[in-house]
Amino acid sequence: MNEHRIAPRRRVLKAGSIAFGGGAIDCTVRNLSETGAALEVVTPLFIPDRFILVVPSDQLKRPCHVAWRKDRRIGVAFDPQA
Repeated sequence: MNEHRIAPRRRVLKAGSIAFGGGAIDCTVRNLSETGAALEVVTPLFIPDRFILVVPSDQLKRPCHVAWRKDRRIGVAFDPQA
């Protein structure tokens, strides 16, 4: 399988949250790079196409958009920071 990522990813297992509209949904960050992440959720229902990914252990708070969805996994690309 060919990898077409811009930045190398690193496998992680960290607690995170998907923040949007004043609320948040818990997630597990499964891999992380400078340009995006793969998230695991209990259910992919009700997760919007754009949200803020928060990973407290890394002091990470990044706006992102969904690049792909498959079962309980969601791949996100980080939006450029202003």
